[in-house]
Amino acid sequence: MQRADPPAPRRTAPGPRPLGECGSFASLARKAGERDALDRALRQTLPTPLREQVQFADLRNDRLVFLASSPAWASRLRLLQAQILATARALGARASSVTVKVVPRPPAATSPERPKPLSPAAAIHLKAAAASVTDPEMRALFLQLASLAETADSP
Repeated sequence: MQRADPPAPRRTAPGPRPLGECGSFASLARKAGERDALDRALRQTLPTPLREQVQFADLRNDRLVFLASSPAWASRLRLLQAQILATARALGARASSVTVKVVPRPPAATSPERPKPLSPAAAIHLKAAAASVTDPEMRALFLQLASLAETADSP
């Protein structure tokens, strides 16, 4: 006969919480402002290329959490851990370690490319196709499409 294992205790891990448990909007805004100020102050001590590739995320359990855009930038940030901790302590933050998580940046939004215009050769073929079609609507569509072709004197 198998013994039933006791149910696992309910996990109270960080994550989304009900809005009522988050406190007032003013306290949330104050905390966000403090984290933003700490982010700016800590990144100000970093070399320029590294400063642009990392971001301070949180101060949890005496641990500074940073986000890096790639593993290479994360390694460079870890090499400066002593300097970062000294700066954080000078700013009044109780920190004893640095954690770096790699979070690739989303690709930059690209604007849709303008469709390539039809070449004069394509216009000639469309006109030939229009001449061979007996349906007047289809012929008109081919000729309309041919009129969109790039001409030698257009930019």
